[in-house]
Amino acid sequence: MTSASAAADKVQDSTAFRIAARVGYVVLGLLHLLIGVIAIAIATGGGGSADQSGALAQVASAPAGMALLWVIVVALVALAIWQVTEAVVERNPDAKKRWGYRAKFVGTAVAYAAIAGTALTVASGGRSDSSQSTRSLSASLLAAPGGVFLLVLVGLVVAVVGVAFVVRGITRAFLKNLSVPGGAAGRGIRIFGTVGYIAKGIAVGVAGILFIVAALTQDPNAASGLDGALRSLAGLPFGQLVLWLVGAGLVVYGLFCFARARYARM
Repeated sequence: MTSASAAADKVQDSTAFRIAARVGYVVLGLLHLLIGVIAIAIATGGGGSADQSGALAQVASAPAGMALLWVIVVALVALAIWQVTEAVVERNPDAKKRWGYRAKFVGTAVAYAAIAGTALTVASGGRSDSSQSTRSLSASLLAAPGGVFLLVLVGLVVAVVGVAFVVRGITRAFLKNLSVPGGAAGRGIRIFGTVGYIAKGIAVGVAGILFIVAALTQDPNAASGLDGALRSLAGLPFGQLVLWLVGAGLVVYGLFCFARARYARM
């Protein structure tokens, strides 16, 4: 056993670390629930930023919100580290699948760490704007040699992730990592997971498409992250209804994450 594998096993054997990682799923549930509520508010004529920074701003404005932000930081860092350990201990006999799973675990860890970084900025008294950060990233890539190709590549990767979420929801592949109880509770978790994954996949997929649009038009403002993706849905035929349904789906995904915190195999 390598030193990395030994360290990963030690982390996974830690009850405290396992609990912290489960709290990370609760945090993800809370953030998605808030993003979904903001999206529904936008669909019905309200305001707000329907992304991680908007959700964290809502947390910060709540009673004891700053203390909760620090809990969010710690829990998401723990969950990110847990995903890294999953990548290290992955031992699928099929080499292609093994490295595919490892890439997925590392990518998920990076996403959780990024949200933790945003929460840390807000908890430290700073201001975070996910949409502006996305525009800045797009502008930086477009200014680089081969920038259009790079930004299209980013968009394709994000769009593929969105499609993967939809497929995971339709096929219920998420059940592989859960110890789902029987009865009504198990049926509820399956339904919530299916609806939630599809809704999140749509939102992420549209965000990827906006990156591609930004690249092809060479307009970094076209890429505006999750908030921009959700708002763009409102411009579709029956857009307000579509946005409301996706927002409701994200709320359902948040509720699924609460169940995941309890039933995830860890």
